Formats: sequence, structure tokens, C-alpha cells
Amino acid sequence: MKKIIVAIDGPASSGKSTTAKQLAKKLNCIYVDSGAMYRAVALFLMQNKIDFNEKKLLRKALSEINIEIIPSKLKYENTIILNGEDVTKKIREPEITSYSSTIATNGLIRKRMVELQRRMAETQSIVMDGRDIGTIVFPNADFKFFLIASIEERTKRRWLENQDKGLSSKTFDEIKEELAFRDKTDTTREISPLKKAEDAIEIDTTNLNIQQQVEEIYGIIKNEIIL
Repeated sequence: MKKIIVAIDGPASSGKSTTAKQLAKKLNCIYVDSGAMYRAVALFLMQNKIDFNEKKLLRKALSEINIEIIPSKLKYENTIILNGEDVTKKIREPEITSYSSTIATNGLIRKRMVELQRRMAETQSIVMDGRDIGTIVFPNADFKFFLIASIEERTKRRWLENQDKGLSSKTFDEIKEELAFRDKTDTTREISPLKKAEDAIEIDTTNLNIQQQVEEIYGIIKNEIIL
């Protein structure tokens, strides 16, 4: 198979991450979780007590950050290496996830992440998901998909995910409110807002399970190239 880049964007809980992971396995290429990269940066800044609003300190910190993504042959999750350390579990901690959403709006951080993300695609095929992959990171991606789903369906998915993780403190309505707020924040932010690329294929996942989502996208790609 020739080297390809597949960009999958969409709002929170639209199914893009799980779909991207399984699609990458099916295409036999690397899956890059752009969100994990921002979490790794958040972890580095927190560990080193660096205020991301201090531009001079931030520039120095970003120059020292090296993120590697090592694909796992045994599961869908990849191993995230930050400056030689496996931080796969650390970056999933609630405080890191929360802080990563805050720093993701910083222009210097986004610029550095885009550099690293593009470097990953120089020599290998990748599937990357996020909110600006098809518009900013890879505007010339071979395939672009934009996943959507109703707010009710996305809320249900997030609620069930929390239940599976033992995080049952938030009600359905609270999660729905959080997602609506995140949608507004993502689509109206000044830097790299969430929006569908003009040439992206939109897929409504409201009534689709993960396998159906993967098969639909895989079928589109398969019809275009010889796998």
C-alpha cells in the first residue's frame, strides 16, 4: 500500500478516536492520537511548574519536548513516550486531561504540535484524529472525514464511558451541558477552531456502532486505493 494520511475530525464523543484506532489497525498503519500529544505537553508543563502564559519559558520548554508514539501489536492503545519516559497512564489522569484542554488554545503549543505531527507522517502512513487535522495539520491529507452525532447520542456515549471507568458522579444532564459547552468552545476559539474541511466526507455516527463506522470509512478508502 502506498503511504497515505487519513484525517478524522469531529466533536467530543463523536466516535473519532475509537474509529481511528481500529481503522489504523485495519489499514496496517500508525494511529496518532493528537489529544494524547497535548496531554503529554500538559504533563511536562505541570511537572516542571511552567506557566504557559510566560512565552519565553514556554518556548524553551517546547524546544525540550520530544514525543514518540509507539504502536502496540496487542491492543488499540499506543504507548506515549515523553522525553524517553512512558507516560501513557499518567496523561490519562483527570487533572492532566483538564489542563490539556486549557493549553490546547495556545498558539505556540499548537505550532509545535503541528510540527511534530507532520514529522510523524513523513515516512509512514498514519491515521490521526482531532479537531483540526484536516484543516490545519494535514490540509492535503489523502482522506478526510468529519464525524458528527446528536448531542443526546454523544452524551449517552460519554455517560456509559464514565460508568465503565467507575466515574459515575456526573449526571446525564451535567455531561450533556459539558459537551455543549465544549462544542461552543471548540468551534468559536480563535486558534484552529473545530470545523469541517471543505473536502471532508461527513459521516453521521448517531445510529452507527464502532464497527459500522470503521467499515464505512474503510470501504471509502478501499475504493480509492489498492490495499
